[in-house]
Amino acid sequence: MDNLRDKFRRFMVGRYGMDELNRFLAALTLIFVIVHLFVRSPVFFWLELASIILVYMRMFSRNTGKRFHENQKYLHFAFYAREYVGNLRFKLKEKGRYKIFKCPDCGQKIRIPRGHGKIEIHCRSCGHNFMGKS
Repeated sequence: MDNLRDKFRRFMVGRYGMDELNRFLAALTLIFVIVHLFVRSPVFFWLELASIILVYMRMFSRNTGKRFHENQKYLHFAFYAREYVGNLRFKLKEKGRYKIFKCPDCGQKIRIPRGHGKIEIHCRSCGHNFMGKS
Protein backbone atom coordinates (compact mmCIF):
# COMPACT_ATOMS: atom_id res chain seq x y z
CA MET A 1 0.00 0.00 0.00
CA ASP A 2 2.86 2.39 0.82
CA ASN A 3 4.43 1.64 -2.56
CA LEU A 4 1.24 2.72 -4.37
CA ARG A 5 1.04 5.87 -2.23
CA ASP A 6 4.64 6.76 -3.08
CA LYS A 7 4.00 6.24 -6.79
CA PHE A 8 0.99 8.56 -6.61
CA ARG A 9 3.02 11.19 -4.74
CA ARG A 10 5.73 11.06 -7.40
CA PHE A 11 3.05 11.32 -10.11
CA MET A 12 1.56 14.44 -8.47
CA VAL A 13 4.88 16.29 -8.19
CA GLY A 14 4.61 19.46 -10.29
CA ARG A 15 0.84 19.10 -10.73
CA TYR A 16 -1.73 21.51 -9.35
CA GLY A 17 -3.89 19.30 -7.08
CA MET A 18 -7.08 20.36 -5.29
CA ASP A 19 -8.09 23.92 -4.42
CA GLU A 20 -11.28 25.76 -3.49
CA LEU A 21 -12.55 25.94 -7.06
CA ASN A 22 -12.03 22.19 -7.51
CA ARG A 23 -13.87 21.51 -4.25
CA PHE A 24 -16.77 23.64 -5.49
CA LEU A 25 -16.78 21.83 -8.84
CA ALA A 26 -16.69 18.44 -7.09
CA ALA A 27 -19.69 19.45 -4.94
CA LEU A 28 -21.46 20.67 -8.07
CA THR A 29 -20.76 17.30 -9.69
CA LEU A 30 -22.30 15.54 -6.70
CA ILE A 31 -25.40 17.75 -7.01
CA PHE A 32 -25.66 16.87 -10.71
CA VAL A 33 -25.40 13.16 -9.87
CA ILE A 34 -28.15 13.40 -7.24
CA VAL A 35 -30.44 15.39 -9.56
CA HIS A 36 -29.74 12.91 -12.36
CA LEU A 37 -30.94 10.07 -10.09
CA PHE A 38 -34.37 11.68 -9.89
CA VAL A 39 -34.60 13.44 -13.25
CA ARG A 40 -33.56 11.11 -16.04
CA SER A 41 -32.38 13.65 -18.54
CA PRO A 42 -29.34 13.41 -20.81
CA VAL A 43 -28.55 17.05 -19.96
CA PHE A 44 -27.58 16.13 -16.41
CA PHE A 45 -25.47 13.23 -17.67
CA TRP A 46 -23.45 15.58 -19.88
CA LEU A 47 -23.18 18.15 -17.07
CA GLU A 48 -21.85 15.42 -14.75
CA LEU A 49 -19.35 14.24 -17.34
CA ALA A 50 -18.15 17.77 -18.16
CA SER A 51 -17.70 18.72 -14.52
CA ILE A 52 -15.82 15.48 -13.71
CA ILE A 53 -13.50 16.06 -16.66
CA LEU A 54 -12.95 19.67 -15.60
CA VAL A 55 -12.12 18.67 -12.01
CA TYR A 56 -9.56 16.08 -13.13
CA MET A 57 -8.14 18.35 -15.82
CA ARG A 58 -7.52 21.09 -13.23
CA MET A 59 -6.19 18.67 -10.62
CA PHE A 60 -3.63 16.99 -12.90
CA SER A 61 -2.64 20.17 -14.74
CA ARG A 62 1.01 21.21 -14.80
CA ASN A 63 0.13 24.82 -15.63
CA THR A 64 -0.04 25.84 -11.98
CA GLY A 65 0.07 29.57 -12.67
CA LYS A 66 -3.05 29.52 -14.78
CA ARG A 67 -4.90 27.26 -12.30
CA PHE A 68 -3.87 29.59 -9.47
CA HIS A 69 -5.33 32.62 -11.29
CA GLU A 70 -8.55 30.71 -12.01
CA ASN A 71 -8.83 29.90 -8.31
CA GLN A 72 -8.17 33.54 -7.35
CA LYS A 73 -10.96 34.71 -9.66
CA TYR A 74 -13.30 32.13 -8.12
CA LEU A 75 -12.37 33.21 -4.58
CA HIS A 76 -12.93 36.87 -5.53
CA PHE A 77 -16.35 36.07 -6.98
CA ALA A 78 -17.29 33.82 -4.04
CA PHE A 79 -16.32 36.53 -1.55
CA TYR A 80 -18.54 39.12 -3.21
CA ALA A 81 -21.39 36.62 -3.58
CA ARG A 82 -21.22 35.82 0.15
CA GLU A 83 -21.10 39.52 0.99
CA TYR A 84 -24.12 40.22 -1.21
CA VAL A 85 -26.15 37.39 0.34
CA GLY A 86 -25.08 38.46 3.84
CA ASN A 87 -26.16 42.05 3.16
CA LEU A 88 -29.53 40.85 1.84
CA ARG A 89 -30.06 38.72 4.94
CA PHE A 90 -29.12 41.64 7.18
CA LYS A 91 -31.46 44.02 5.35
CA LEU A 92 -34.36 41.56 5.57
CA LYS A 93 -33.71 40.97 9.27
CA GLU A 94 -33.48 44.68 10.12
CA LYS A 95 -36.28 45.83 7.80
CA GLY A 96 -38.99 45.46 10.46
CA ARG A 97 -37.07 47.25 13.20
CA TYR A 98 -35.31 50.09 11.39
CA LYS A 99 -35.85 52.47 8.52
CA ILE A 100 -32.90 53.56 6.42
CA PHE A 101 -32.66 57.18 5.31
CA LYS A 102 -30.16 58.67 2.89
CA CYS A 103 -28.76 62.11 3.63
CA PRO A 104 -29.73 64.48 0.78
CA ASP A 105 -26.44 66.35 1.17
CA CYS A 106 -23.73 63.68 1.32
CA GLY A 107 -25.60 60.43 0.57
CA GLN A 108 -24.67 58.81 3.91
CA LYS A 109 -27.13 56.10 5.02
CA ILE A 110 -28.68 56.65 8.44
CA ARG A 111 -30.55 53.92 10.35
CA ILE A 112 -33.46 55.11 12.51
CA PRO A 113 -35.70 52.87 14.69
CA ARG A 114 -39.27 52.58 13.40
CA GLY A 115 -42.32 53.91 15.22
CA HIS A 116 -41.20 57.41 16.20
CA GLY A 117 -43.38 59.25 13.68
CA LYS A 118 -42.11 62.32 11.85
CA ILE A 119 -38.68 63.26 13.17
CA GLU A 120 -35.75 65.50 12.38
CA ILE A 121 -32.72 63.45 11.37
CA HIS A 122 -29.18 64.69 11.91
CA CYS A 123 -26.44 63.38 9.60
CA ARG A 124 -23.27 62.78 11.61
CA SER A 125 -20.93 62.89 8.65
CA CYS A 126 -21.90 66.27 7.16
CA GLY A 127 -24.07 67.84 9.92
CA HIS A 128 -27.11 68.33 7.68
CA ASN A 129 -30.59 68.11 9.30
CA PHE A 130 -33.63 66.85 7.39
CA MET A 131 -37.11 65.56 8.12
CA GLY A 132 -38.26 61.97 7.75
CA LYS A 133 -41.04 59.65 8.90
CA SER A 134 -39.93 56.56 10.74
